[in-house]
Amino acid sequence: MGGRSPARWWRCALLLLLALALAVAEGRFVVEKNSLRVTSPAALRGVYECAIGNFGMPQYGGTMHGVVVYPKANRKGCKPFSDSGLSFNPKAGGLPVFLLVDRGDCYFTTKGWNAQTAGAAAVLVADDRAEPLITMDTPESAGKEHLENITVPSALVSKRFGDDLKTALENGDMVNVLLDWRESLPHPDERVEYEFWTNSNDECGAKCDMQMNFVRNFRGVAQVLEQRGYTQFAPHYITWYCPEAFVLSKQCTSQCINHGRYCAPDPEQDFTTGYDGKDVVVQNLIQICLFKVANESRKPWLWWDYVHDFAIRCPMKEKKYTRDCANGVIKSLGGSTVLFIITSLFGTDDCLINSQIKIYINPCHLFVCPLTGMDIDKINKCVGDPDADEDNPVLKAEQDAQIGHGSRGDVTILPTFVVNNRQYRGKLDKRAVLRAICSGFEETTEPDICLTQGLVVVTVKQNGSHRTLAIYSCLCLRCFGMSASGVGRCQINNGGCWKETRNGKSVSACSNEVAKGCKCPPGFKGDGIHSCEDIDECKERLFCQCKGCSCENTWGSYECGCGGNNMLYMREHDTCISKVASSSVGWGFLWVIFFGLGFAGVGAYAVYKYRLRSYMDSEIRAIMAQYMPLENQDTSSHQRPVEHADI
Repeated sequence: MGGRSPARWWRCALLLLLALALAVAEGRFVVEKNSLRVTSPAALRGVYECAIGNFGMPQYGGTMHGVVVYPKANRKGCKPFSDSGLSFNPKAGGLPVFLLVDRGDCYFTTKGWNAQTAGAAAVLVADDRAEPLITMDTPESAGKEHLENITVPSALVSKRFGDDLKTALENGDMVNVLLDWRESLPHPDERVEYEFWTNSNDECGAKCDMQMNFVRNFRGVAQVLEQRGYTQFAPHYITWYCPEAFVLSKQCTSQCINHGRYCAPDPEQDFTTGYDGKDVVVQNLIQICLFKVANESRKPWLWWDYVHDFAIRCPMKEKKYTRDCANGVIKSLGGSTVLFIITSLFGTDDCLINSQIKIYINPCHLFVCPLTGMDIDKINKCVGDPDADEDNPVLKAEQDAQIGHGSRGDVTILPTFVVNNRQYRGKLDKRAVLRAICSGFEETTEPDICLTQGLVVVTVKQNGSHRTLAIYSCLCLRCFGMSASGVGRCQINNGGCWKETRNGKSVSACSNEVAKGCKCPPGFKGDGIHSCEDIDECKERLFCQCKGCSCENTWGSYECGCGGNNMLYMREHDTCISKVASSSVGWGFLWVIFFGLGFAGVGAYAVYKYRLRSYMDSEIRAIMAQYMPLENQDTSSHQRPVEHADI
């Protein structure tokens, strides 16, 4: 018992120092926020801040309108709402429900899962203490069983605002709110810079599993964005240093390299078994150096291939988490020629990885691509000597990068995504992260990949390593009996449709105006997929049937001549007209108009004169009738008044 006391003392001391270091870092932690706009009732109308939860799927770049509901029972959301007979599925035509629950008694993720299964579209957690907003993080140990399945967005609101919402709801008011993530990430230009703070440790439970699933699913998307220059990506790794007073302790020597300068926690949380923290630091360093060398050779996307393959081939549980295994993965990234069928996302004739030889076999492209390997000597030189009592410049830069700058806080949560210098909050999911990256582009500059519905990664296994060959948007190669669909489909393998070029003129059966299908263009006939044949309009007597016309068939069209230089063919009416006659007919038509206007003017003048004379006559008759009887009037002494007048 007494022999273990010093070890326990050292361990407690290290944990205490680590806790103090994290407490200092937490003071510089930046809570990522989005806005919540209350549209009714009038007493609460306004814009409020809320903290984005680090689980679920925030709708970066978008908005969500809904109605707030505060449950009658289970108000902390720690139990399934079905136990209380509650459901928050919106009725037909109704607004989505934003469920308001109280903080406390259970994990935030438990509240989110219970709200989601009850039909809520979003979760608002009301703080139970008067304090600045905090980030709702995922649990470290228990409470992870639903972590990967939570898809609804979540946000923490202040205690005061939460109390106001509850009061309005208890008074019978309908509380309508708009959750807005459009300004949660800055979007200054046409390129997005993002960082992925990760770890090579694969024995940290649910978080490690979620991280590797993300790498597997997001790898193809990341490589496309990087290859086309839309993004600038950089991986990062968290380390800390051992206090100088404990550098020679067993705990520091087993968890740190370079004489206590760079440390990582023990993977199994047990210093006596399995791998040590220093093994994790070395593997992290190898991954950083591989990215550095790949970036210098303008192939930074190879980092995703390495990390993916290392996790498969060198797991801790199989005792393969070694430097020799890492070197084997690096060597397998290239070095031999691979033969494969591929059509690239970009619709070009270039193989994605250093294509030197291109052979075309319809309907698909057969490429022979020598895969250029990584320079392992450069990587080992970058790694350096882990036992040396000196700084490692690469890891030193990583420690400096952990410290927040500008609007970005310190990185203290693993894994963490940083987009345009803002930390991403939410589930580490391919769709959610891609949405966040796409919201970081300046408006109208988003790449096509941001507008598509789905992605498929095509890989080939070579030397035990899985290589990404192409990424498709809603596409499978028609070599395999499938076709493309969706926005921009004609840019990808021509949407699986027929296409041919003759004499510099390209004709395609694919149209971006429709979401799917192939149709031969005018002048061609066929199925639009395998072939489109030219229609001979002259032979089939479809056009150019006017008198004296001569027809000549062309590829996809026809030429019609009228004979003589004074005749002109009108394609719309399939007729010929005389160039000379058109001039005389035009002048004749103008003379008709002139004469017509002249006759109309004379007629109008005659009518005017006639009406004027009639008016004068009636006036004279009316005046004279007042002074003397006319021939046809009665001569009695009783005169009748004038009953009407013509005008």
